[in-house]
Amino acid sequence: MNGQMFGIVGLEVMGRNIALNIERNGFPIAVYNRTVEKAVEFIKGPARGKSAVMGSTYEEFVSKLAKPRRILLMVKAGKPVDAVIQSLRPLLEAGDILIDGGNSLFIDTERRADELAPTGIHFFGMGVSGGEEGALWGPSLMPGGDEQAYQRLEPMLRKVAAKADDGACVAYCGSRGAGHFVKMVHNGIEYGDMELIAEAYNLLKNVAGLNNAQLQAVFEEWNTDILKSFLIEITAKVINYTDPDKPGTSLVENILDVVGMKGTGTWTIKAALNLQVPVPTIAAAVDSRELSMLKSQRVAASTMLNGPTSPAIKGDVKAFINDVRDALYCSKICSYAQGMSLLAAANDAYHYGIRLDEMARIWKAGCIIRAVFLDEIKKAFQEEPGLANLLMATRFRQAFTPRQAAWRRIIEVGIRAGIPLPAFSASLAYYDSYRSARLPGNLIQAQRDFFGAHTFARVDKPEEMVHLEWK
Repeated sequence: MNGQMFGIVGLEVMGRNIALNIERNGFPIAVYNRTVEKAVEFIKGPARGKSAVMGSTYEEFVSKLAKPRRILLMVKAGKPVDAVIQSLRPLLEAGDILIDGGNSLFIDTERRADELAPTGIHFFGMGVSGGEEGALWGPSLMPGGDEQAYQRLEPMLRKVAAKADDGACVAYCGSRGAGHFVKMVHNGIEYGDMELIAEAYNLLKNVAGLNNAQLQAVFEEWNTDILKSFLIEITAKVINYTDPDKPGTSLVENILDVVGMKGTGTWTIKAALNLQVPVPTIAAAVDSRELSMLKSQRVAASTMLNGPTSPAIKGDVKAFINDVRDALYCSKICSYAQGMSLLAAANDAYHYGIRLDEMARIWKAGCIIRAVFLDEIKKAFQEEPGLANLLMATRFRQAFTPRQAAWRRIIEVGIRAGIPLPAFSASLAYYDSYRSARLPGNLIQAQRDFFGAHTFARVDKPEEMVHLEWK
């Protein structure tokens, strides 16, 4: 074979690290970056002495690749991806493979695949999760689109991906934009998970009165049990980290409480709205980030709007910590249940062919939302392939029973203390709504028919839509 086996376009930190990962696993690489100096630095620095070459132009880059060419795009989502494709398109041939490894919107991925289809160039989108470390040592990979292209790349992807106890954390997600749809939902769950942990932190700090060293001990303990996960692990690491600029203080206390976001959480909510799938925990997490951005307004409101004056609890602090743990577990499962329901709805609407048990499996290592209970989620969908909702799985119904009272107590404490718990509350409301045989929607239907003649169905005639002249 003449030429390098794999090409990478884009050498920001994720691109650099995954390039090194690919090369380390036995696949000589060629790289290209729009800013040529960055490619030179990579070749002379991290890739020095490795099977890596660079191209200063797209033409030179493509010429260094063996046929059929395999090229991974690690560039910013949106117009930059289209620009790279347009530059590469005239240089490629039928049978060549293009992979978009960025956080692209699944609709854009499907458009690009359709545009490239007449050329014979294979295209698919691939979610890559795990951050900088994951990209270097083994990410969770979520490829979707052209199955023929995936089959040609599967041996390499399996070597590059993270490894769990049941295999490499990569699987064909499905047709068209399935890979990027799965990654979008993964990120939505990530939003919910992070918000829930932050709310637990708020309760432990401002209601239980724990200091940062005590908080670190709590999260370290939680990371040995049912909550064991990457996000709990890193929370324990950052919560009491000493501020290098202010020795004697925890850095987290000196970080501005304004949370950024890049849009994937919002995409998840929009997709859920289009598919009519409720994702209240994820929506609450996005709302919370948006509220955090109203910093100046919040500061002003804190001096003008009244609330409870004494949020501290009285009684057994250890029991309270255990309640928070149980509430966090239940709320997390609700967040994952919402994400899995969204994936199932996408299967029905877009005919992707996503396997929910496989998605839980490939998230077990490498990715940001990896957690010990993902193995239980995988088993739940394996045992009941037609499972309507994760909450209905026997193993989770049994897990909720002894923890439900704690969940409700924690939210009551938060309300009485004036501690905002939007994601905790949304999770519980989701659970209570899902388990209710009858919700108050009958009243809403009556109102809609009264003012807009929208019709309603009767309990005794559920298949017949009727309108009443109320006036």
